[in-house]
Amino acid sequence: MKAFSDRALDSVTLDAVRAGDVGIDDLRIHPETLAHQARVAEDNGNPQLAANFRRAAELTALDDVDIMRIYEALRPRRSTLSELEELAAWLSARGADLNAALVREAAAVYQRRGLCR
Repeated sequence: MKAFSDRALDSVTLDAVRAGDVGIDDLRIHPETLAHQARVAEDNGNPQLAANFRRAAELTALDDVDIMRIYEALRPRRSTLSELEELAAWLSARGADLNAALVREAAAVYQRRGLCR
């Protein structure tokens, strides 16, 4: 396993932190690690957890501002159906197809239950 920066995890030590040799990307999880966790979850009979890990792996390519924008958009009554559809297209354009599918599914449920803005 490795950090998002591709740095070996065993080199992320307290001494390296104190020396200022560890950056934020050295502390972020690598998408391959999440993919591995998804395989482990699936192999152990937990497909829902595996799906969550796969979606999380896609999200590692996005910055924090975008993650918060997605979070806010998915809160009930925060977005219109059209805005959720645009968000799904935006995610898909960035290679986050699993997350785009989740947003589309949420949009359909929100519309059916009157939870769109």
